Amino acid sequence: MSIPSADTPPPLREADMAACRGLLKTGSRSFHAASRFLPYHCRDAATALYAFCRQADDAVDDSGAPHLALEMLHGRLDAIYACAPEDYAADRALASVVVRYGLPRGLLDALLEGFAWDAAEREYETLSDVLDYAARVAGSVGVMMAVIMGIRDASVLARAADMGVAMQLTNISRDVGEDARNGRLYLPASWLREAGIDPAAFVRAPQHSAGLTLVTRRVLTVADKLYRRADAGLTCLPLRCRPGMYAARLLYSAIGNEVQRLDYDSVNQRAVVPPQRKLWHLTRLAGLPLLDAGAVSAPVLRENRFLVEAVNSHPGPRVSSLVEHEGKVAWMLALLQDLERRERSSGTLDARDNERRSAAG
Repeated sequence: MSIPSADTPPPLREADMAACRGLLKTGSRSFHAASRFLPYHCRDAATALYAFCRQADDAVDDSGAPHLALEMLHGRLDAIYACAPEDYAADRALASVVVRYGLPRGLLDALLEGFAWDAAEREYETLSDVLDYAARVAGSVGVMMAVIMGIRDASVLARAADMGVAMQLTNISRDVGEDARNGRLYLPASWLREAGIDPAAFVRAPQHSAGLTLVTRRVLTVADKLYRRADAGLTCLPLRCRPGMYAARLLYSAIGNEVQRLDYDSVNQRAVVPPQRKLWHLTRLAGLPLLDAGAVSAPVLRENRFLVEAVNSHPGPRVSSLVEHEGKVAWMLALLQDLERRERSSGTLDARDNERRSAAG
């Protein structure tokens, strides 16, 4: 289904956005913190996207009938792309985002395909198999975020997909024990066998071991390489979008650092980045202007190629002129308000100085 067209996109209603913000705040502390660094129109669009993705993930995991849940989710997407969303706050908000930013349906279909793989209890034999899964459930989100920021250049989209996949590999490394207890295994089965671990036996009775440390470290090494490739793409984003995405990258890669700090034991404990350490990582935002853009033209990861092609086949607007105008107006208003506050403060100080001079005279 193609992207619906409209002269004026439907508005993002405040009641719907409030519901979406609630899902973001409770669903992902790292993404919620990073979103604060985005300009307001990108933040709202990203929040709407997150809310739909969160609801879709929960619907598949919690329904007890995942295949039926997936059928319903595809129906919800049909309605969203027909500009007639069902009665969900996230759907109404996402319908506005789809029109406003020209968001290709193929990216959301890829996300649902990844959820379908979960429902089918798909097995992942090789690293490439794991990357195929990560491309669907996270690379797709990275590319959608780039589209929301007005990006349609294939090289930059490839780097956005890299970041999404890197984040998913971080999640996989953090959640090894939790996933196994839920009957799921996302570490490459061939790597586990090389380390002397039988994948089926591990899922039945997950235990940490030296071999598991080696496998988890290998996965995080791949994630680190993809984070570094993604850094080059950050330099090509709109200027005011860069801090938010770099913050997301820093906070997610910090989870991998915590896994390492726990000696790669993600079976008996779950790595959590303490608030103080999150703040320390965010101080690295100052290094954003120093990132090297040289690797932005690196070839697209084979497993991510279909995501980039999904955008190229539907070359919608970079960002509607309406949204660009709204962003500029909001920025100007914020600047004027700040100047006004400073002027009032300065005027108050001047008045106090005059009073003191008069009293002294």
